[in-house]
Amino acid sequence: MRRREALRVIGSAAAWPIVAHAQSLKKLPAIGFIATAGGAQSRMINAFKEGLREVGYVEGTNITVEYRAADNKVERFPVLAAELVELRVDVILATNSLAARAAKQATSTIPIVVPVMGDPVGDGLVASLARPESNITGLTFLGPELLPKRLALLKEALPSASRVAALWHPGAYGEATMNDMLKRAEAGARSLDVNLQLTAVQGYDEIGQALSKMATERADALLVFPSPMLFNGLRSIADLAAQFSLPAMAMGREFVEFGGLMAYGANIADLHRRAAAYVDKILKGARATDLPVEQPVSFEFLINMKTARAMGLTIPPTLLARADEVIE
Repeated sequence: MRRREALRVIGSAAAWPIVAHAQSLKKLPAIGFIATAGGAQSRMINAFKEGLREVGYVEGTNITVEYRAADNKVERFPVLAAELVELRVDVILATNSLAARAAKQATSTIPIVVPVMGDPVGDGLVASLARPESNITGLTFLGPELLPKRLALLKEALPSASRVAALWHPGAYGEATMNDMLKRAEAGARSLDVNLQLTAVQGYDEIGQALSKMATERADALLVFPSPMLFNGLRSIADLAAQFSLPAMAMGREFVEFGGLMAYGANIADLHRRAAAYVDKILKGARATDLPVEQPVSFEFLINMKTARAMGLTIPPTLLARADEVIE
């Protein structure tokens, strides 16, 4: 090898560590993750990480994630959103509609992906599902639409039930969405000849007293309305429902896994996993306003037979046959 060529090869080899070091110093894309916090949320975080891996991202290698949790105090969402905006993250993953609203108030430029929206149009988060026309996009779990279906399944499991207590959080979504939920639930109750007894809670610490009241008033069953706060309290609700012998229906397979009687709706963890694809598209240059909000195409119906037996319930075979999963 000629001396000049040898020096060029040696020089190139010597430069490799410098190039590698420069690449390691290059700023990684950053995601800001806002969660309500609690046991159910850890599953959602893991599902989102799984989705990131599926589209080629590994936290700490080619992407960073800044986590912020409200510790079940949803009034903290605006502060957490402001922190992420100050950090200049590239995209915000707001786990629910309340967090999304806070993020939208904090920034009109940073894209926001929301995996679990009740009614994004009714809440004023997007102009339409097909064309958001804002910096928000993501997925909806059809919050108001599925309440009558849950009530109907509960009635089918308990044909003699005439009084169904409904646990709801008035501030869970925007006023229009909450009114829609109430109207649909009440209309469903009338069609089933069921008296719906609404019990509102404003905070996580009010849940125990609310279920105690339902038991005292001799409710035949419990319907849990969609809510980020109530979703994060599903384990406590399942435990209390068992304590007071209240057959209960909620959204999310987590409820049945925690010991609740039944659940019906979209797979919430899977929605978080699929939200990673939105993040990927945005990091590659897509605009949130051009990404339609996705609606679920499949729903899960789960029954916990261990809970049913403990409460002395006989679930109709026709209902068991329609369940996607029966936990023994």
